[in-house]
Amino acid sequence: MSTPNLVMRRSAAGDLPRLQALRQAAFAPVFASFRSLLGEELYSLVQAREDEEQADLLMTIAAPGSGWEVHVAELADEVVGFVAVRADADTRVGEIGLNAVSPEHAGRGVGTAMYEFALGQMRAAGMQAATVATGGDASHAPARRAYEKAGFSVAIPSVWMCQLL
Repeated sequence: MSTPNLVMRRSAAGDLPRLQALRQAAFAPVFASFRSLLGEELYSLVQAREDEEQADLLMTIAAPGSGWEVHVAELADEVVGFVAVRADADTRVGEIGLNAVSPEHAGRGVGTAMYEFALGQMRAAGMQAATVATGGDASHAPARRAYEKAGFSVAIPSVWMCQLL
């Protein structure tokens, strides 16, 4: 689905509260999926801290000098998504990092448009390849579909396994 009125712009310091709210809403199903897959005890031991630290990760990558550029997607002057982009001049590999789309706007092409924008930024910076990492569980299926729509087609499957001791 096309998003003709979508505007992409560099994030500003004043955007951070909205980005945090978007991140929290977009990742709630992911964290719930992890909790369900792992069970409460394993989740609390091996995953809960990472989920809780995601807010700090967003603040870190949005900070000046982090090496990341964070761009926001706006529809009718409302921030409905964000994407972090990094371009490594030495390796000439770009990376899409932390990103989220408002659940109210999910499935409407916002994510795909953000990733296409990010890839354009990478091309303009002279990158020769792009990477993105995502989960293989059902809660990440919408993200995987959006990455595929943006042209990501080569993947290395991975499995993360846990056990109680």
